[in-house]
Amino acid sequence: MNQQLTFTRADDGLWEQYDQLATRAYGHPIADITHLRERADLQVAVRGGRVVAGGLGLLVDQFFGGAPVPSACLGDGCVAPEERGGHLATDMAAARLRPLLERGAVISTIVTSSTGYARRLGWEAPVNVFAWTVATDDLKRSFTGEDFEIEHGLTNEAESLQHQLARQWNGPIHRPAWWTRWKQDKSNLTAYRFARPGHSTAGLLTLTTKRHERHGMSLVVHDFWAASQPTAAAMLAFLGRHNTRARTIEFRRGALPPYPTLLHGLRHHRAAAEGWHPWMLRILDIPEAIRLRGWPADLTTAVPIEIESETGDWARWMLQVSDGAAEIIPTHVEAQVTVTRRQLAVWYAGGYRSATSARMSGVHATSEKALTTLAHSTAQFEPWLPDHF
Repeated sequence: MNQQLTFTRADDGLWEQYDQLATRAYGHPIADITHLRERADLQVAVRGGRVVAGGLGLLVDQFFGGAPVPSACLGDGCVAPEERGGHLATDMAAARLRPLLERGAVISTIVTSSTGYARRLGWEAPVNVFAWTVATDDLKRSFTGEDFEIEHGLTNEAESLQHQLARQWNGPIHRPAWWTRWKQDKSNLTAYRFARPGHSTAGLLTLTTKRHERHGMSLVVHDFWAASQPTAAAMLAFLGRHNTRARTIEFRRGALPPYPTLLHGLRHHRAAAEGWHPWMLRILDIPEAIRLRGWPADLTTAVPIEIESETGDWARWMLQVSDGAAEIIPTHVEAQVTVTRRQLAVWYAGGYRSATSARMSGVHATSEKALTTLAHSTAQFEPWLPDHF
């Protein structure tokens, strides 16, 4: 391993090498390395002519406060088993971020089971992530479809609805035009639209099925977008009508929005939740991330904050919010709230729903009012990332 290590953007030959390495490192082929070849940036580490680490990067927008924010979404990264233990993943993360930063990314999102490693590099999880399993019969007995009509297939109107609803959460991807085809081809998704007669589309559901060896099928929901509670209930009722073929409905990790329709509607709450590794956020450019994010139109405030820098130093900033916009500028005013860069990411995503949750995360404040105001400034929308990359 004493040969020199270099980092570079993958050409065709290195891309093929990385595909082979990822299959060996993960223990199975990674389909996205093929599916995203025309869309993603692939950075690799090369030693002695061999690819020994790498990972995909996507520059896409994520919605925060209702506004799209340029994000470096990192996925499908790995280090060769024989190279592990030498902190190569840390250098590889920096190499993967560099070209996306140059193209305008101000935040970064990663999904990994190695949360400790990601935290050391500045990412943090804003919220728990769950997959849900519900008995199909329970859905059938608990929800009704009222007068909603159901149509098969995706339309431009349905995609516009998804974009509109995604703005109401902190985290969803502003899906580019190619995103839907990628997901359909990768997971063999079937789409259904829900609308009242004579009205526009109010719900979008995508799912995939897998036949059981003896009888029936497994049904997994990938997208669940509803414009209202009656729409969500109609979608759950539709899933319940699969009870003759599927014993359970699985909402894949993060697919079910964190609203209480299921909790409040089930006659017998026998739903099972399985915790998954969470999505994690990192702020790459503090002033630009604050400027580009959406903010409550009725909030006017100024809060002095001390924030940990990328190098571990601390700097004083003044956060100013007014008329649905915000900026953060250097200041000499004594801070009322002190946050690490990881705590800043959680706050940015609306992960602190109250001053209590912020304090229990370790956020230090000399003013309860300032901490409460800070928490509420990003809590207009809840954190939720249903998209996988």
